[in-house]
Amino acid sequence: MKPALIDTHVHIDDCQFDPDREKVIQRATDASVTGMVIPAVCAAHWPRIQRIANAYPHLFPTIGLHPLYTAEHSKEHLLLMEAELARHCYAAIGECGLDTFLPDHNIELQREYFVAQLQLARQFKLPVIIHARKTVEQIILLLRAHGPEKGVVHSYNGSLQQAHRLIDLGYSLGFGGPVTYPRARKLRALVTSLPMENMILETDAPFQPIHDQSSARNEPANIQSVLTTFSQLRKAPATDIAMASNQNAIRLFELADDRLIANPGQ
Repeated sequence: MKPALIDTHVHIDDCQFDPDREKVIQRATDASVTGMVIPAVCAAHWPRIQRIANAYPHLFPTIGLHPLYTAEHSKEHLLLMEAELARHCYAAIGECGLDTFLPDHNIELQREYFVAQLQLARQFKLPVIIHARKTVEQIILLLRAHGPEKGVVHSYNGSLQQAHRLIDLGYSLGFGGPVTYPRARKLRALVTSLPMENMILETDAPFQPIHDQSSARNEPANIQSVLTTFSQLRKAPATDIAMASNQNAIRLFELADDRLIANPGQ
């Protein structure tokens, strides 16, 4: 039986899963995925995330405004987020952050929404799930000024030095499909160098497919391939890696449930 794993970042609400979401979740369960954290990207998706999470007790919703969807956000959404946080339980605020990869980004507006969400995270004592594509240094500075006590920089791709600065701030680092690519030498070096107690495994499904994947759509079941890569790179048993990642996730998101670290059926 494969080691039990929590997928700490999976967009199971994405429309790519609409035709077969139930089967995708079942395949994940068959692959010993015992929990999933669902990051949000825009206000329009929040009700759908809640419905899906309510249907599956091992799925945990978050609430957030993603930097790539800034054109869809409004200041009213921040007020709505505050009201939702007061009314419902969420595992985290996110996916939020900064992204300067695309040429038409509005970094000033992204920063405004990011800081507002950091402040809400502090207000409600929640962790944040951070998107930091080509913006790790800016993210670190904003976390120092406005950040809550803990969170995760998902799909981390910064330097080793920046990683340690984030760890010193109390933040975890998420790694997924990109580490399965043999040419991802920088990421693989990070996986072997960083302390396991500061890393968590994720898929970012349906995005960031694993190496040699036959379909462009990623699935949460593929987190087992991420685990295999971690085990090979760190020269450690997969069961040890899985247990460490799960415990880190439970501590970060306060998912106090022993079922999340047990194999399905136990």
